[in-house]
Amino acid sequence: MAVKLEVLEQQIATYGKDGIEYICITDMARFKHAERTGSIIGNWMRNRNTIEFLGIWEQLNNPGFKVIEFDDFKKQAGLNSFTLTPKQWIEQTNAIGLISKAGRYGGTYAQKDIAFEFASWISVEFKLYLIKEFQRLKEQEFQQLGWDIRRNLAKVNYLIHTDAIKQNLIPDTLTPGQINHVYADEADLLNMALFGVTARQWREQNPTLTGNMRDHANMHQLVCLANLETMNAFLIHQGEAATDRLQQLNALAISQMTILSKQPTGLLALSGKGNN
Repeated sequence: MAVKLEVLEQQIATYGKDGIEYICITDMARFKHAERTGSIIGNWMRNRNTIEFLGIWEQLNNPGFKVIEFDDFKKQAGLNSFTLTPKQWIEQTNAIGLISKAGRYGGTYAQKDIAFEFASWISVEFKLYLIKEFQRLKEQEFQQLGWDIRRNLAKVNYLIHTDAIKQNLIPDTLTPGQINHVYADEADLLNMALFGVTARQWREQNPTLTGNMRDHANMHQLVCLANLETMNAFLIHQGEAATDRLQQLNALAISQMTILSKQPTGLLALSGKGNN
């Protein structure tokens, strides 16, 4: 994660390192008192419950955690003379649940579970809104990931498709312009099989949209398109004529889209105007 959360009008930075997601508790402390963030975090870390929570989290997630040093801190926690900064905790226990960053975008960052614990100490209301915002962000990332995987799958299969065209449909005597025309014709064969229109027809029907029809396809259509590209490559290798391939690909598209359309609508991540 490298984005900002917005909780009760407070911007909160996030950070990812070694597969761990961190949330800036310095930004969270500003919600309570913008001018005393260091003191707020320091008071939280003086608490015995906080030390125990941090120590248990590290023992569960960090093989390099120094338990003896943790026990020393736990014994002192709660005493009037006891003070502890995030930097001291990190350096003396080899902790990974907290990160202290310097510079313009610096501050103290905590692994998300620890950050939620700190949020409880700040305000129960703040914690609930923080969790809700964090979940919203993760759902958004999941949808985008699904979209990227399917888009990249279509791109990979496109390379297989174009290689089949190059090996079987393009004689050496063609000019570069003629070669591009062959590729375009094969792309339109797939477009016709799945979308029912050529690229040119789609642009004429959608003059206000940018990109091409594949940029505006939904996840189900991209999955189907990837399968059509693979099938078309196979049929090209088999020497099937374009008209015969179009009929077979259209039948396959109808079959697959019928199956895919029965999936829950939550699996859709539309880009553009929606179903084509």
